[in-house]
Amino acid sequence: MTKWRKLIWMIVWLPMLAACSKNLEPTSMEATSAPVAGETPKAGALLAYEHSIGITMPVAQISGRVSAVREACDSVRFGACNVLRIEQSDRDASLTVRVVPAGVEPLSGLASQGGAISSRETSAQDLSEAVGDNRRQREQLDAYMTRLGELAQRKDLAVADLIAVSREQAQVQTQRATLEKEATQQQRRIDTNLLEMHFSGSDTDSRSVRVGKAFRESLDHLTDGVADAIHMLSYAIPFLLLALPICLAWRWVWRRLIGKSRKRSTGTD
Repeated sequence: MTKWRKLIWMIVWLPMLAACSKNLEPTSMEATSAPVAGETPKAGALLAYEHSIGITMPVAQISGRVSAVREACDSVRFGACNVLRIEQSDRDASLTVRVVPAGVEPLSGLASQGGAISSRETSAQDLSEAVGDNRRQREQLDAYMTRLGELAQRKDLAVADLIAVSREQAQVQTQRATLEKEATQQQRRIDTNLLEMHFSGSDTDSRSVRVGKAFRESLDHLTDGVADAIHMLSYAIPFLLLALPICLAWRWVWRRLIGKSRKRSTGTD
């Protein structure tokens, strides 16, 4: 009787426990849905912040979310923003933008609407050494350019030397422009945050997709199996045609031998 009571209690409580676990799942999802806040370097710090978030949502909503975030970035709704890369496939997508720190939180919140942020990562790269090297190189080029200008102003400078000085000035100007462009990019990385958003289908969608994929693969395997069987049969038919007369001949010889042995045994008896 005790065993039957335990079994009844298990039947009653298991559905209730399952329902409780289902009710707890949305709470954990909501806890991870908080948007990511942007980061601004402290005074004197030369840090380039980067954020990477993973977002899960129904597959049907991913394309719409990507379009909404892109439109918000292009329209500068949350501050200066530039779209750097967009990748999309059947079930997932990736969108990378560079935005001012104040725009990271509203953009990540817009991206996660209808889904949940399943993962997040924030990192910072210290650019102080790179910025210092760039500044020193520009200062050295500026001093060298001043010296070349002084040489070009000399009255006793030969034509060949003047041409060489002019050529050197052009090269220095090119190097200076490259360093200036690099410095602008470094400052841009310091003033803005890089935000990478990776969208993927939710578990429900992935299960249905896996079932559909498994069904399609089973049909493919069945087709391949039938094709292999036909190939094997086509290879076996010539051997069967060859083996049939051999078997018949062997059967005829075997019957002759059996018949002779029976006649001999009958004659002896």
